[in-house]
Amino acid sequence: MFFLSSFEFHLHWSPEKRLPGMSQTIWHVKNCSLFEKLSEEQLSQLEGRARIRSFPRNSAIYLPTDISDGTFLLAEGRVRICSTTSDGKQAILDFIKPGELFGELGLFHEGERDERAEAAVDSTVYLLPGDDLRRLMQNSAELSLGITKLIGMRRKRIERRLRSLLFRSNRDRLAHLLLELIEQYGKHLAEGILIDLRLSHQELASIIGATRETVTALLGEMQYDRLITVGRQRIVVKDLQRLAQSVDVAVPEIAPPSRNYPKPVPVPDKLSGQ
Repeated sequence: MFFLSSFEFHLHWSPEKRLPGMSQTIWHVKNCSLFEKLSEEQLSQLEGRARIRSFPRNSAIYLPTDISDGTFLLAEGRVRICSTTSDGKQAILDFIKPGELFGELGLFHEGERDERAEAAVDSTVYLLPGDDLRRLMQNSAELSLGITKLIGMRRKRIERRLRSLLFRSNRDRLAHLLLELIEQYGKHLAEGILIDLRLSHQELASIIGATRETVTALLGEMQYDRLITVGRQRIVVKDLQRLAQSVDVAVPEIAPPSRNYPKPVPVPDKLSGQ
């Protein structure tokens, strides 16, 4: 894993490589649900300032001490948002999938960031400058409301996990997490509902505040109880209703299928010489 200072980081963002017809930047921005209603002129203005960069797995996209001067749009891959405690333990706060914004708090204050974003797999990210997005928000109540809702939704998710950490057992916390992931990443299969997000036992442990060994044991218990089946970084929920009843919550709605995003043109990593 490598880390960049804010100065080094922004030096290595590259302008978008053009394709015939609609550019990749406009395609990816327009297919982010927050930007669907923007006019072609507004999209073109945003495209002119957007920058793209590819990140190898486990590399940092931004660090807690970086200055918040924009937000990010994930074009391809998967990003995790993390926080590190004073004793060096990592807590995973959220996962970002293609078509989603992250680092959105940078739109409202230009101080240092509080968390770290890193590529969970090889990922391609657009940097959207804060000044441009703030101007668009001033002219579009729908965009402003959408970003406010996004912030509220993510805060609600973190607060729910915090309550779970304080008041629930490890097994209940894991069950709540599986239900939350189904809501975001659930995919119907013949044998049940696949959580379409590859997570290691350590990553699950980092989300619920437990050890890897505890998570492995709990997944084994749930599999023995025929609630789930577990493979290599693969979990299928076999009895969603019984899993929800075990923690006294409603059965979650399954997330709609993700959009099919075109593969962005690769951007060389100037630091690694690729």
